[in-house]
Order: sequence, then structure tokens, then C-alpha cells
Amino acid sequence: MTSSARPYLAATAIASLFVTLSLSAHENAVPGSTASQASAAAASAPASEKPNATAIDRAAANIAASETELRHAYDAAGWKALWSDSSRRALTQALAGRNRHGLDHASFLAADAASGSPQKTDIAYTRAALAYADALARGAVDPAELHEIYTVKRPDVDLGPALAKALAAVTLAQWLDSLAPGDAEYRALSDAYIAASNAKGDAEPKIALANSIHVGDRDPRVADIAAQLIDDGYLTARPADASGQIYAQPIADAVKQMQRDYGIADDGIVGPATLAVLNVSPTDRARALAVGLERRRWLSRTPPATRIDVNTAAADLHYYRDGTMTDHRKVIVGEPGRETPQLASPIYRLVANPTWTIPKSIQNTELKNVGASYLRAHNMKMRDGWIVQQPGPKNALGLVKFDMQNNQAIYLHDTSAPSLFDRSQRHLSHGCVRVSDALGFAAMLAEQEGVGEEWRKAHESGDYTIVKLPRQIPVRLLYHNVFTQDDGRVAYRTDPYGWNDAVATKLGFAAKGANRAKAEAIDVGP
Repeated sequence: MTSSARPYLAATAIASLFVTLSLSAHENAVPGSTASQASAAAASAPASEKPNATAIDRAAANIAASETELRHAYDAAGWKALWSDSSRRALTQALAGRNRHGLDHASFLAADAASGSPQKTDIAYTRAALAYADALARGAVDPAELHEIYTVKRPDVDLGPALAKALAAVTLAQWLDSLAPGDAEYRALSDAYIAASNAKGDAEPKIALANSIHVGDRDPRVADIAAQLIDDGYLTARPADASGQIYAQPIADAVKQMQRDYGIADDGIVGPATLAVLNVSPTDRARALAVGLERRRWLSRTPPATRIDVNTAAADLHYYRDGTMTDHRKVIVGEPGRETPQLASPIYRLVANPTWTIPKSIQNTELKNVGASYLRAHNMKMRDGWIVQQPGPKNALGLVKFDMQNNQAIYLHDTSAPSLFDRSQRHLSHGCVRVSDALGFAAMLAEQEGVGEEWRKAHESGDYTIVKLPRQIPVRLLYHNVFTQDDGRVAYRTDPYGWNDAVATKLGFAAKGANRAKAEAIDVGP
């Protein structure tokens, strides 16, 4: 949704924003009302709050077949006008505050919306309100239109009747406020977006890339580095150095904090990766934050209390047990070009000492010309035209596989190369998710699910063994390159898959090349 390409949401544009929504489900919004409820609420409202008596002519309204929610709104109101002068002002005021959601680059209401006939004006305001409500409740962008694979369920809402009820009860502002996520992380990202949007320095800072800078070095770039660290809040003041060119320890300590926030090795050395972050302007950060807010609006407000969330942008995992985050560990995810898809897919069993049937995509590329000696060295065998790696510590899946139910052959697993978890850049796999200390994680899950003893025996046997979980554990593979850390601070990562740009442009931001991770050919593991 760009401000230049779509100055307002007309009927033709609504077709791409709205899908047919269930009338029976509504998440985090005022419940749908009947026409009689809306009429009763309207009758009790002060005269100044009441809409005019205009009847909305269905035949003449020119409502597109795809505008389901628009029809639902007028069905609930008995096809009477919904808007009064005060409610139109309330919507205008609500839209003026849409920067809290990173939506200030998108336009929802045309400047001349009130210049038509009473019927057209009423419909124009209803369209705008529903479009904004939908953006808050489900996101302004449909991720399924951007990604070939996206199976994380979006909120299922029925906004039309709820809008009619809110207007009749004169609670439009409160209703709109109820639609967006209300959790602490969303609020923190919102605050960071407003701060970045208001920050000075819209022009992208340029600190030249040359040799790395270590503590004690004298370098003319140090003054610019210190200034950028002050602007970003990592440094409170320049160190007392008359020349301004000495890379002192206080500057290095500020760099270390920034490196931790961006997932860079926190050595305090200013190298290429650190300079790339220092050259990110407040405008770029605001853009990333707006995308981060949008991605969170795509998610259910009531996720499963027990679940595993993998953030593929940050390459880490959070495990929630009965609503409490109980485990956090590093993972390795798909490299650019072999991205880990955004899936909702449960773990339903643990596989001890797994075999690995190598996909044809790897067998016909990296392993195309390997011979018998290579297969023996890697404990592999040919079986019906497929290369199969046998169980053991050298197996690419390690000693445990967390089987998940999806048709993409994506799952969590152990690894035979644990040293890769020490890297700050962990986008290295062929798409699956490698889990740090996977054996410990498997033992914890098995114990909590009541199959701990069965799992221990299976693991110790050394043989391929399946241990079925008594209940499935939901897993969400998400992509959030801005997020809050355990201490509530907002952390940033690069855009390793280059997925931000498509979302940002639909939110009205200018197109910009992504700061992507670099693919590295490390091994042939999944």
C-alpha cells in the first residue's frame, strides 16, 4: 500500500485487502452486533452523535462483491447511514495517530471523502474505517501474497458488524485501539518506531570502510563512529580526547553493546559488519520497525500456551511452557537461497539416532560426483537410488530429529557440527533448523511430556528409534529482524533473507535494497 500508488482505499483496492471472513469468529475485537442492537445503541446516543437518516441504497451503492465486511457493516445497521459528524472526526483523529502502528506512510481516507453525496460519503468513511481496522487486526499486507510458503494462521475477524456496533455506541476509538496487539513487545516496537521517525539524520550516514579499528588505534573515522553511537543511544558523550581520533575503551564498550544488539561477535572491533550497522540511519531503523509491527499484526493474539517459536531472522529459539518462556537457545537456519519457510507445524515425535535420506536437490548438486570412498567416509549407503546416511555421531541430523507435520520436509534436529553455533551469523543450513544442545532439549521435552524413560532407552540404544509424543507441541517458524530481548531492549538484526523490502513498500515506504546475510557453503547438512 503506497501513498503514491494508492491514495485511498477504493472499491477496487479493497478486493486485494479483504478475503471472505468467517461470520462466526472474531479475535480481539468488539463482538458483532445485529441490526436491532445497532439501532438500539444509536437511539440512546446524543443527537449530536447520531448519523443522518440517509438510507444506503444497496443497488446504487456500487459495493464490490469482494467487499464482504462493507456489506456486513450495513447489514448490521439495517442499511442506514453509519456516520455522524462527530464519528467522522473520531476516525480522522484515530488515523492521525496511526504512526503508533508504523502505518503513517499508508493512506486510508481520501482528502475528498466528504465531498460526495451523503450516501457516497458514508460508504467512503466505512471503507476507510474497515481498511484501517483490518490493518490493525490482521495486518495491512497479506503474507501469503508475498511468500510462496506461509502457513502461520492469521487472526480470523468479522469487522463489519463490530464497526457498526462501535459507531452506534460512540466507542469507535476504543474499538480501534483494541484491534492491534497489546503485548509489551508490540508497545516497545511502537515506541522505538516513533523515536526513530522523529530522530534527526534522515540522510544515511557514511563512515568509510577501510582497515578494522582496535582499541588504542588512532583513526579519523573515530569521531564519526562516536557521533553515530551517541545518536543511537549507545554512548552518552564523546571521550575526553582532544583529537577525537583515539579509539578509546568507552567507545569500544559502546560498540560491544551495539554488536550484541545486532547479533555480531561482540569483540569491540570496528570491522565491515560493525560499520554496516553504524551506517544504518534512523530512517532505515524506522522502516525495519514498521515491518516488525506489521509482522506481529499477522499473528494470533492468543498463541498456544505451550509452543516453540523459532525466529529465523535472529537464528534463535524460544520455548514456552504453559504461557511462560522456559528455554532460549541458538539455532542454525536456512542460508539465503535456501530460506527456512514461515510455517506453523507441530512436533509429533522424537527420532533417536536418525538416518538421513539426502534430498535429490543435494544429491544431484553437492554430492553429484561423489564416489564409494566418500560414501564410506561419511557412513552413507545407496538405497533404491537414494543416498542414506546411517545413524551415528557423524550423521548430519546428529543424534535426534524432532519430526514435524508439514509437506516441506522441514524439521528441527541435532547436528554433527556443533561449533557452528559459536558464529554470530547462523544462516547456514539447507532450510531445516539445527538446535543447540538438541539432546538436552529433547530430554527436557520428553520428560515434561511423560516419556522421559522411553526416550533415554531409545537414545542409549544407538539404533534408529521413534518415540511418539503423547501430545503435539506447536512450532512457529517466524521472521522477526527487530524484537525485544529478555531485558525489554529492542534488538535489531540485518534482513538476512531480504524479505523486508516487499512488506515495507506495501506499507508505503520507498523501495530499498536489503542488508542481507552472505551465504556460506559450510556443509551439506539439512
